[in-house]
Amino acid sequence: MGVVSEEAIDGFLELIDQVEEPLKKTFENVHQGYLREHLSRFLKARDWNVCKAKTMLVECLRWRVDNEIDSILSKPIVPSELYRGVRDSQLIGMSGYTREGLPVFAIGVGLSTFNKASVHYYVQSHIQINEYRDRVLLPSMSKKNGRPITTCVKVLDMTGLKLSALSQIKLVTIISTIDDLNYPEKTNTYYVVNAPYIFSACWKAVKPLLQERTRKKVHVLSGCGRDELLKIMDITSLPHFCRRGGSSGSSHHTEGVDCFSFDHPFHQQLYNYVKHHYETQGQAEPSKQGSFHVGFPEPEAEIAKTIESELHKFENCNGLCQPAYDRKGCP
Repeated sequence: MGVVSEEAIDGFLELIDQVEEPLKKTFENVHQGYLREHLSRFLKARDWNVCKAKTMLVECLRWRVDNEIDSILSKPIVPSELYRGVRDSQLIGMSGYTREGLPVFAIGVGLSTFNKASVHYYVQSHIQINEYRDRVLLPSMSKKNGRPITTCVKVLDMTGLKLSALSQIKLVTIISTIDDLNYPEKTNTYYVVNAPYIFSACWKAVKPLLQERTRKKVHVLSGCGRDELLKIMDITSLPHFCRRGGSSGSSHHTEGVDCFSFDHPFHQQLYNYVKHHYETQGQAEPSKQGSFHVGFPEPEAEIAKTIESELHKFENCNGLCQPAYDRKGCP
């Protein structure tokens, strides 16, 4: 960090010391002992403006207190068949780590249907993955590597992206807004793979609306991106869709258990972790449970409307306007 950055963090520390106790308690779960590194995330998100960063952090902490986020890792989604349904329709998982120790999260953007549960379960699942990453995985990797590891990388698979994605924009935008406001700068790089023309058109329209620091994080790779990704991770950490060129739900995998599946070690460990923390409260496993309702922030309307507009263009011309698109795939 440069001198200006260190001075900004010092100023931020003085302001944060003034917040009330309930917020300080939840902030411990946010920074996990790496105070300066996490303050810098909020500063980056507000272009190093200390006052704006403080406002953002305080609003994040209030959101955590109001929605009991600190206890979300003791709120299992039950029965397990329901959680399996969430996993089959909200394709996300962890495939491994980069050589620098950053967790690699794989997301099947194009084939996620979000049609097996209510919106609240999908939001609950997403936040649980965030919290497990921040409170379990990252501290463990930091200890193992002897240095702070506070971010991850995400590989976004666009296989199967179609006009039907129009119906999912609201939910995806809600989840993205939750991340932007409450988990800022947690993703080091976004790698986009298996991108069809429809993605390229949407990305061209949305890109100018994003802040420069966000644009720089997004790398659209050729085909399944295997060669580029192998520069930063071993093949064992490569998402399955980068090995064979396409996503699949857990019921369609052909090469072992893919990282989206409920049967994958990551999801088994996460599910058992949440179940164990529920049981340690002295309660039997619930046979049925209502979803964990979280207050939704107001989504970024401009970006959502732009994506919606681009998708409607394809819908109105029934695909006839789509030019030939030659995408190099992977065996």
